[in-house]
Amino acid sequence: MTNAPRTTRRRPRWSVAVNLIATLLVLLWLGPRFLPHLGALIGVESGGRLRPAFAATTLTGQPVSDSTLRGHVVLVNFWATWCLPCRAEMPLLQAMATRHEAVGLVVLGLSVDRSGPEPVARFLSERGITYPVAMVGRDIETAFGGMQGYPTSVLLDRAGHVRYKVLGPLGMASLEPAVRRLLHEEPPVPR
Repeated sequence: MTNAPRTTRRRPRWSVAVNLIATLLVLLWLGPRFLPHLGALIGVESGGRLRPAFAATTLTGQPVSDSTLRGHVVLVNFWATWCLPCRAEMPLLQAMATRHEAVGLVVLGLSVDRSGPEPVARFLSERGITYPVAMVGRDIETAFGGMQGYPTSVLLDRAGHVRYKVLGPLGMASLEPAVRRLLHEEPPVPR
């Protein structure tokens, strides 16, 4: 048996360059979406301390606003019934709301659906969602700094400042440590 030299096929240089460029583009696209999640996990804020002024009425007829929620840590979740990632995270939101309600967390769902309140209320009832939900328009989204997609979760401290803002259904996993940190912060001293 003779040992014939092995021939190796080299990829053309342009192929390597295309793969490198594609990888960089994916990382550039993913980076801004995942960095806020990482920040929430380790405590690097991504909210810019914006203090959104907003008012809405929940599907049960209760008024909710920045002033009525002051003093609570508030997880605001922008979502829609047609958004599959939104649907996937709703049980996690419900569990978080139940788990931390006694220590001052309010989970507030803000639906961007345009179909009217009845289909949204039916959707929530079928899934056992009990945290307050209101239907909102672009004006409320703008008050929170705008949305790049759904679901978007915004975590407000007890003074109403945005501390964390994350895009996507991973929000509950990455925001859990942030929620716990904010719940343990001292409430602001009234002026």
